[in-house]
Amino acid sequence: MVKLIEEAGIPVKYHHHEVGSASQVEIEVLHDTLLRSADAVMLMKYIIRNVAHQSHKVVIFMPKPLYQEAGSGMHVHQYLSDGNLSLFYAQDSYAGLSQLALNYIGGLLKHGPALLALTNPSTNSYKRLVPGYEAPVNLFYAAANRTAAVRIPMYDVNKQRARVEFRPPDATCNPYLALSAMLMAGLSGIKDQIDPAAEGFGPFEINIAEMPEQQRANIKTLPNSLEDALDALRHDYDFLLKGKVFTADLIDAWIEYKLNKEVNPLRARPHPYEFELYSDI
Repeated sequence: MVKLIEEAGIPVKYHHHEVGSASQVEIEVLHDTLLRSADAVMLMKYIIRNVAHQSHKVVIFMPKPLYQEAGSGMHVHQYLSDGNLSLFYAQDSYAGLSQLALNYIGGLLKHGPALLALTNPSTNSYKRLVPGYEAPVNLFYAAANRTAAVRIPMYDVNKQRARVEFRPPDATCNPYLALSAMLMAGLSGIKDQIDPAAEGFGPFEINIAEMPEQQRANIKTLPNSLEDALDALRHDYDFLLKGKVFTADLIDAWIEYKLNKEVNPLRARPHPYEFELYSDI
């Protein structure tokens, strides 16, 4: 898979087995511009599926295909640059981040619930976003906390690649919509000078589960269903309309399609677990 991905012109940083069962693998590719990155996601999924098919196997990109196993996310590393320099870098600051980067984080987190309707657009997405599997559940940022919605990769902080990592997304997303929405949220944070610390988004370097209950109650949470995420998008999408990047018609159509074709049909169908719960009543 990696050999063919590289032959297709997409540089691969590394690949390794992830923390899930033996069949879970991560392939991480290097940075590129937004449009080329979205193209790469589509091409990689096509290549990966076909290589698996040639070996009489199946690849699945569902966020949570197996109960009580770690889910599969699509962590998105992102930064703004000027030539070869990252505008997110600042020396002698928290996690090496500039004020621009912190405002960008503020935008990602403030619009996080609405963003998930585009970055996590399947009903299965929210079976991954549960405690206990290194998946984010709460809206906060940190330098070394894998449960943070925004994590700063401290192993690679320098003038060229200082960046932030948005950890909720998964591969059921349309990458053109998801990457564009994340950028618009970050730019909104810069324009509105959103301070993530002042908004109560951290940084929190400790395990959230070990916090006093009263303090933990003040931390905002991610939506726990696609329906909740779509409702958040319905009430918070003005940031996506700037520069006519998105349109209100597109957002309305997305919400209605997801509700009518995915949320409501699934809700109307019996679930296998319901038979285990109720068949002998």
